[in-house]
Parts: sequence; C-alpha cells; structure tokens
Amino acid sequence: MIKNFHDLYAHLSDTDPLRVAVASADDEDVLRAVQAAAEKKLIIPVLAGNTGKISGILKNINYHFTGEMVDSPDPETTAEICVKMVSSGKADILMKGLMASSTLLKAVLNREWGLRSGQLLSHVGFIQPQNMDKIIMITDGGMNIAPDLNQKKSILMNAVEIAHSLLVDNPMVAALSAVETVNEAMRSSVDAALLTRMNERGQISGCTVDGPLAMDNAVSAEAAAHKGIKSPVAGNADILLVPNVETGNAAYKILHYFSNARFAGLIAGASAPIVLTSRSDSSESKQNSIALAAFIAAHKRRKT
Repeated sequence: MIKNFHDLYAHLSDTDPLRVAVASADDEDVLRAVQAAAEKKLIIPVLAGNTGKISGILKNINYHFTGEMVDSPDPETTAEICVKMVSSGKADILMKGLMASSTLLKAVLNREWGLRSGQLLSHVGFIQPQNMDKIIMITDGGMNIAPDLNQKKSILMNAVEIAHSLLVDNPMVAALSAVETVNEAMRSSVDAALLTRMNERGQISGCTVDGPLAMDNAVSAEAAAHKGIKSPVAGNADILLVPNVETGNAAYKILHYFSNARFAGLIAGASAPIVLTSRSDSSESKQNSIALAAFIAAHKRRKT
C-alpha cells in the first residue's frame, strides 16, 4: 500500500523509466518537475511546443536536456502530436504543460486517435495531509460540473481503479454531502445513499462506500464518534467523492493554500495516465503527479 509520496518514490526506484509526452512544455515549473523526475530516472521526457521558448527556459534552469523535442506552431497541434504519441504507444503518459485544459482534453477525446477508453473522464486530486500517513483522493474537482448518479458512479470507479493501482485493495469511499442523513431537498445526500446501497448490492465493487457523510465525519474518527456514526469508512476515507465540481475545486484549493499538505493531480478514465495540474500548482506538485502517473502506468504494464 502506498501511504505517502515517499513510499511512491521508493517503489519507483526499481522501475524502468516511462516516456512522457509533455504538451506545451514552455513553462518553468513544468520543466523543473520534468527535470527532477528525469534525474530520478522515473521518466524519459519528450518536450513538445515552441522549442525556442522551451530551450530558453531549459537554459535558465540549468537543465541540460539531450532528449527529444518536437516543434509545434500552436497548442492545438501540440496537443494532437502528444496525444498521438501516447495512443500509438510511442509514449506512456500524457502531461499538460502551458495550455488550456480544454485544448488538451479535446485532443484526448478525439474518436480517431485519442485516448478514449469508454469510461467517463474525471479529475482526481491527491492530498497527503501533514497529520496523516496516507494519501487521500478527492474527486471530481476539475472536470464534471454537476454529475448525475450514473456519472458519480463512474467517477467513483475511476478513483477506485487508481486506488487499486496504488495497492489499496479495498479503498474506503466517503460519498460527501453537508449532512449525515438523507434529505430529499439535498440531492447530494440522496445520491450518496443510493451509491452506498449500490455498493452493498454489488453494483459497485472493489471498495466500501458509505454516505451521506459530511467532510468531518469522513476524515475524523473523533468527529464521527461524537455524532454516533458507526461505519468502516467514517474517519478512515481513502476517497472523497464530492457532489459537484465547485465543492471539489474549493476543498482542494483551500487545502493547497491553507495547509502544508503535499499534492498531485491526474485525469482518470483515459486509456493512459494524464498528468493535469493547475498552472498555479508548484513544481513539487507537478513532480508528484508525474510520479503517480508513472506508478500507475507501470502497474498497468505489469498487469498486461
């Protein structure tokens, strides 16, 4: 079980480096993260975009890059080049650089040469709180705006699949709402209860789901006990399933700016791992995201 980012890097130490196609690599934080990951021999990067700008940044950060660079005139072309590299097997991981997420995802969803898998794409944020020896996943705070019940099930299963890749055999999933009881006026509480029932009946497998749970009861055993909540998930959540993108986005960014936690971000549900972080994320967060993607890709390769 991968409990923290230190464990993650330790597990990757004996893994062959994977090829990462970096779309619009002309960003200093992105290149610092790529450099750090390459120096740890986690990846072999391919840098695509404006090679003049990329070369200038490489020089400024003293990164003596000797690998492959691909010049491209605009973000749309760059996204196509990088996605095709991954879909054709010339690269294992896709990484967003300095381009709009919508541009990259449009290429990912291309029906001819994209990275469709038949699953819904969703964003997964990874948080290692300072006071916990575990990585908590929060989803979906980046893609699906107001998911319905079936979409929440897909988002949940994407996260569970990643948890299994991180060697968590039976992840605890907290379906979040603002309350711990079903309230028909609060759709998130109804959906959470239905997802819990679906899990009990085997319609959702590979995990344990409970909800509705408020955030405090999901992550604090003391808070759950104080409210009389008895559940294997309460106070022990591995995955926080949020009701909508506003909740997930706000929770992730509040923790980012008001805590000393460590972070990472990926897109799940595609045929290959996609590193997609905010432009405001630090180079450390981007490096952690690359490491997670490499671990997931290596796990997938071992299974096949």
